[in-house]
Amino acid sequence: MGRLEEVVLQMELFTQIYNYFEDVEQLEYDNVYETVYSYEKDNTEIFTDLMIEDRINPDNKFAVDIVMNSDLNDLRYLYKYGEHVGFNELKMAEFLNSLSQEEIDRLAKVYTEGYRIGFINTGKDISKKGTVDIRYSLGFERIIRSAIFNFKKMGLEPVIYQVGYTTTSPNRQYAYDHRYDDALYLDKAYIKRKLEVSRHAYESRKQLAGKMAGPAVIEIFGETPFEPENKKQAYALSEEQQKLKSEYITEYQTMVQEYIKGDERSFTIIAFPIPEFGDDFEQMFKETVKINTLDSEIYGKVQQNIIDALDQAEYVKVLGKGDNKTNMKVQMHDLKNPLKETNFENCLADVNIPLGEVFTSPKLKGTEGVLHVSQVYLNDLKYNDLQITFEDGKIKDYTCKNFDTEEENKKFIKQNVMFNHETLPIGEFAIGTNTTAYMVAKKYHVVYKLPILIVEKMGPHFAVGDTCYSFEEDIKTYNPDGKEIVARENEVSALRKTDIKKAYFGCHTDITMPYDELGEITAVRKDGSEITIIKDGRFVLEGTELLNEPLEEI
Repeated sequence: MGRLEEVVLQMELFTQIYNYFEDVEQLEYDNVYETVYSYEKDNTEIFTDLMIEDRINPDNKFAVDIVMNSDLNDLRYLYKYGEHVGFNELKMAEFLNSLSQEEIDRLAKVYTEGYRIGFINTGKDISKKGTVDIRYSLGFERIIRSAIFNFKKMGLEPVIYQVGYTTTSPNRQYAYDHRYDDALYLDKAYIKRKLEVSRHAYESRKQLAGKMAGPAVIEIFGETPFEPENKKQAYALSEEQQKLKSEYITEYQTMVQEYIKGDERSFTIIAFPIPEFGDDFEQMFKETVKINTLDSEIYGKVQQNIIDALDQAEYVKVLGKGDNKTNMKVQMHDLKNPLKETNFENCLADVNIPLGEVFTSPKLKGTEGVLHVSQVYLNDLKYNDLQITFEDGKIKDYTCKNFDTEEENKKFIKQNVMFNHETLPIGEFAIGTNTTAYMVAKKYHVVYKLPILIVEKMGPHFAVGDTCYSFEEDIKTYNPDGKEIVARENEVSALRKTDIKKAYFGCHTDITMPYDELGEITAVRKDGSEITIIKDGRFVLEGTELLNEPLEEI
């Protein structure tokens, strides 16, 4: 029955609820509630099976056919998806149609080569795989078509499913209001059933799942920053439901790892602006292409100088300046053999485009202090004066100034940064080196419109949640200089060996300090001597002078 069955079930639900509302005087909440609850619970097997089938089976070619067989010069093709098509989608497609095929192919190559090189750099064999999970926003079809040809040369067939192709929301407040609608039906029985049918769906498609190489993602940026309003009418998860949902995410991700193995798959992410960016959209697109194609060889050498300094540290101190209250002490792992080991990964343009950071998974015990950012944009939401206090590497307290009451501010952070966990560990500490991106952001006054993919390269950042090596801690990873990156776990992720449910959180949120709020980053050796890397927003470590050149243009 496939999609017809799904549509029939949805229409039945609509008809039932419509019938209730035909007689408003007799309308009872319980009737509507029970109808929605039964719909979700009774049809979990059907919906989950279809979702997993879509995620891994290349024979489902609905979106692929649109990309490969449509006349992309006739923008009516966008409406074939059945999704919202607005200003951004139409203007993006129109803009890409103005580029030559050579330019399109060059953009697609940056995207697909990042994916291919990611496998090489992590020592994984892409030839074992047969499919790639392609994700993009409507309007990017010319790039996706070219990318599909490139992936096919690697032996990978495209998988594009409904979660994979997205559009800009016509009403972001509406989406925010309805983010917890599952509070209507989320209970222990529902979670248990969903996990059971998910396992059955993967088990029955074990070979297909094993062929999945991982996601290749094109993200977008340039939307007007969104500051949501909390509506009292919106559903919210109870404390019990929050706990259930967190447990479900952890268990589901752990299960998926059994079928799409982390030590065999990879990914890549790249971002481009959309027309909502404004009058400078086309110029910003060109600047973004420049940022996404910076020379890895040059940056790799500069970043290695930073890593060599950081590897001498017992801990790293990060201080804000001016009104920024940041005062963090970040504890490093001990290196048993510094000649062959390192704590930091030298991140160039492969899985995470653009290049421009060195990062580690800090030791939690001894990591402490306050992280403060005047403004930051996380998961499409803007935060004002975000402040998080850490003790032994875990969140102890948090606040912001988005709402009138402290209760609302804490709730906002807990829901959207901590994903309803009581606390989260620091999963990553990094120093961003892409000062070119920072210069462009300041030039166009768009620091808070950029995606975290680029923003994380524009200053030091801390991620709360899982490490960058979640589910891959036991895979040996090496930098271009041949040193093994040994800081792949922390005290929390190490619990995977005894109780995997306590090891992972299913989230990883980067919080970046811009250079102009940064007072100092200094590596402190065991004997108390110091190596300063950044001072008053400028790189001062020998061998990093190149990074200051774009900053002088601001």
